[in-house]
Amino acid sequence: MSSESQTEKEIYSKYHLKKVINASGRMTILGVSTPRAEVVDTVSHGLNEYFEIKDLVDKTGQYIAKLLNVENAVVVSCASAGIAQAVAGLIVKDDRDLLFNLHSSDKWVAREIIVPKGHNVNFGAPIGTMVSLGGGIVVEAGYANECKPEHIESLINTDTAAILYVKSHHCVQKSMLSVAQAVTVAKKYNIPLIVDAAAEEDLQTYYQQGADLVIYSGAKAIEGPTSGLVIGRHQAIEWLKLQSQGIGRPMKVGKEGILGLTKAIELYINDPKQETGQEMVAKMTPFIEKLNSINGISAKVVWDGAGRDIARTEISFDAKVIGKTAVEMIDLMKQGEIAVYFREYKANEGKVDADVRSVTAEQLDIVYNKIIKIIQGVK
Repeated sequence: MSSESQTEKEIYSKYHLKKVINASGRMTILGVSTPRAEVVDTVSHGLNEYFEIKDLVDKTGQYIAKLLNVENAVVVSCASAGIAQAVAGLIVKDDRDLLFNLHSSDKWVAREIIVPKGHNVNFGAPIGTMVSLGGGIVVEAGYANECKPEHIESLINTDTAAILYVKSHHCVQKSMLSVAQAVTVAKKYNIPLIVDAAAEEDLQTYYQQGADLVIYSGAKAIEGPTSGLVIGRHQAIEWLKLQSQGIGRPMKVGKEGILGLTKAIELYINDPKQETGQEMVAKMTPFIEKLNSINGISAKVVWDGAGRDIARTEISFDAKVIGKTAVEMIDLMKQGEIAVYFREYKANEGKVDADVRSVTAEQLDIVYNKIIKIIQGVK
């Protein structure tokens, strides 16, 4: 028996796990992404070596900063930890009392973090919780369906520590100010701007537009190990790094994660090999055509709502014809030996989206056949 099949047997049989077809995208609940072999090798090497961790953090940060042409960078445990530590860094700066007593000190310090109301979302955990972990107090600007620069400006005062802009498909997209507009407000009042760009693909644009700190997931677009990346102004990153002695201690990233993400970023910049939106369309066109041959199901190409070059298959289920709602189909597709996960945000409209970035053409056939069997009542 090969080493691969033995490992597979241990993972799936020993622990009684089911196989998953991930048509939902780079989602934390499914393990996010599958790194390249070079990244896996780097992680493995890192696990078996010792380093002076501070030196490793500093030197890899310098290397990443040079790759991305930014002032400074640091690898963190995940994007969520990046938010919490970014907030804490901008509140605490280099105050040792606050560093050690962030949540218990009664010392006055600016703690308000202004967030567009439509950006105060739950991405799997609430944005507000991450801000609170960092010692911040969320102040919502504007309305759920509208936030203009003047809405943020009207809230700025001596208690304002930073502005947080969340660039995500989870957020309200219409009638929201742009990152560039948020930068203009931040510069006008000399207030730091944090951009949470966890799933974004461009690692430079928000920094170049003027954000002070930009946060990415290491395991999403970059396809690194579980980790996060924060880039930005030199001093702001140094303040964030100090949080390793404060709230960042339980969020620490291992040596293997630091090295693995650094390698993944290098590959991402120099040898992208990213599937384009049009290539996604080509891969899923036969899948869409077959779905459209099923009475009660219609499918079409839709594009990412946040503007990324990602094409997906939108599948509409007519419950009156197939006898099952989209919510019921979602649940049934997760059952059996192979669980299929869709993007579920439109389920109340009778629709799901299939993200094919991590799905092969052969797996799309499995998805199609599973849909057929469910509709036909075959177990």
